[in-house]
Amino acid sequence: MADSAAIANPPQPAPPGGHVTAAGEIDWIKVFLGFGGMVVGQFMATLDIQIVASSLSQIQAGIGASSDEISWVQTIYLLAEVVIIPLTAYLTKMWGTRPVYVAAAAGFIATSILTGLSTSIEMMIVTRALQGLTAGAMIPAVFATAMTVFPPEKRVMANVTVGLIVTLAPTIGPTLGGHLTEALNWRWLFFVNVPPGLLVMFLVGRYGDFDKGDPALAKGIDWLGLIAMTVFLLSMQYVIEEGSGEGWFEDDLILWLTVTAVITGVLFIWRQLTYRQPIVSLRPFTDRNFTLGFLMNAVSGMSLFGGTFILPLFLGQIRQYSAAEVGTTMLVSGLTMFLSAPVVGRVVRLMDPRISLVAGFALAAYGVGLGVRVTAEWGFWEFAALQAIRGFGVMVAMIAAQALSVSTLPVSMMKDASGLVNLIRNVGGAIGLAILTTVLTDKTALHLSELSAAMSVSSLQGQDMLAGLTAMMQEQGVANPEGAARKFLSMGLRRDAAVLGFGDGFFFLAAGCAVAALLGFLATPGKNQAAPGGGGH
Repeated sequence: MADSAAIANPPQPAPPGGHVTAAGEIDWIKVFLGFGGMVVGQFMATLDIQIVASSLSQIQAGIGASSDEISWVQTIYLLAEVVIIPLTAYLTKMWGTRPVYVAAAAGFIATSILTGLSTSIEMMIVTRALQGLTAGAMIPAVFATAMTVFPPEKRVMANVTVGLIVTLAPTIGPTLGGHLTEALNWRWLFFVNVPPGLLVMFLVGRYGDFDKGDPALAKGIDWLGLIAMTVFLLSMQYVIEEGSGEGWFEDDLILWLTVTAVITGVLFIWRQLTYRQPIVSLRPFTDRNFTLGFLMNAVSGMSLFGGTFILPLFLGQIRQYSAAEVGTTMLVSGLTMFLSAPVVGRVVRLMDPRISLVAGFALAAYGVGLGVRVTAEWGFWEFAALQAIRGFGVMVAMIAAQALSVSTLPVSMMKDASGLVNLIRNVGGAIGLAILTTVLTDKTALHLSELSAAMSVSSLQGQDMLAGLTAMMQEQGVANPEGAARKFLSMGLRRDAAVLGFGDGFFFLAAGCAVAALLGFLATPGKNQAAPGGGGH
């Protein structure tokens, strides 16, 4: 077995192409320009997951979609991303990072324009699927490039940048989307991608020559593995997204898709372990730290996307906030992550990633846990502390989880590891949303039943409450004071039950972060990939 230190920090090759000067030194300006272009692309691809969250009602009216159909505007984008992300590592090894990234950016621009021009839900579903495919191809390559191109002393800043994008983009998505829709209209949620997309194509096309592809890989593409992976991920994602609303296995389609996902999942894993040239290499799972980091990235995805989902839902349903007001309230998380990025870099640089990981998830658990006691009066300032603590904790935890995942991996596995980490973050987010939806629905129904029983006409408290409301309605001159009082009481009970259900949702997110913090103690010591090596920053 190779020496662990050698595995953790193998010799770093100089970036190829035009990044080496005549004197033989690395031209870091060109390296950062090329990498910066990739970062902008990753930001836009991740931003578009949640940019529609605050504007679904406007999109629904604009394309004439039903309430059931409009959810596919988000779902189909995630489905497409989940399919392409693990395949991206293979494509970049075959053709090189630059050609794949530039082609993905060009496709992202074209599909964004087509999505903005959509006139029906069918057209939008198709164009959003294509947009998700091109966006997913831009996400994992950034992390792989950060870990293979930069030496250890510069890698910490690259890691912080990637972590900032992954956490900040979906958090500010509802903020940007809400204000953009009110200022212009919902179509600009997609048209806005054109200028940064062109910038990405220029910077990566001009300065992104980081590696060379191996065209010989095209001769042995594992088509069976590719088909099995696609069917497995699509089936699993559909079951996760739609299972709760359809009654899970009571629905025949959900049942058969679950069976299909299990069969194709087993087939996919067997194929990747036995085929000479697998589409997705599973070798990183032989490393204990990567496997633990993989699981913790799943939890960070749940916390990231779950927190971004539950807050706008509460503000919209309970507080009746507009899209812009929801966006303004959500800005606290994004601002906290942006301002804390330099601090996170220092934390990861100076500490064992296990310490940062445990501390980050513990902070995230505490921050989200504050929402367990949420009331119907909570607004901007009440959620500010929750968002700030959660935002800082998730930022630290995500950077640390990435560092831990690759702390003992050789550079040769970085592209495969990056694809798997980004895949599980999206899948973890989808699972978190599905569980959150189920928790909110089931717990709200349970609380409503309990509150209704306590306030029944047979109880003294219920009789007093109804009598007081009836008297109030009589004073206001209501035609049917008793009927109005019963309706008012019913609405109040439903709102109180919903608030208690949201508290249970926050508890679920907090519990997940707490479990992830405990997993950090199981990691083995590994030399920090982001440790200072002298010099650069």
